[in-house]
Amino acid sequence: MKLKPLTDRVVLKMIEAEETTASGIILAGSAKEKPQVAEIIEVGPGGIVDGKEIKMEVQKGQKVITGKYTGTEIKLDGEEYIIVRQSDILAVVE
Repeated sequence: MKLKPLTDRVVLKMIEAEETTASGIILAGSAKEKPQVAEIIEVGPGGIVDGKEIKMEVQKGQKVITGKYTGTEIKLDGEEYIIVRQSDILAVVE
């Protein structure tokens, strides 16, 4: 199944956080922070949102940083994704 976001929405797949610290300590699942870096899987077409025209400035395949608690988490075909508005993306990682 494929997700196709509407208007200014973006589908992200989170990139897993490191499981060990720089000193080599292995972190338990509960000690890991929620990852904030994600890869863009799909991008909506943009359009009119709240009376303003939105131009999509991100592209499929880019790595981005999002806020810790933004978006809607979904699980599809065993994979976890997050759907966010383009405005919830804080930066593009180059």
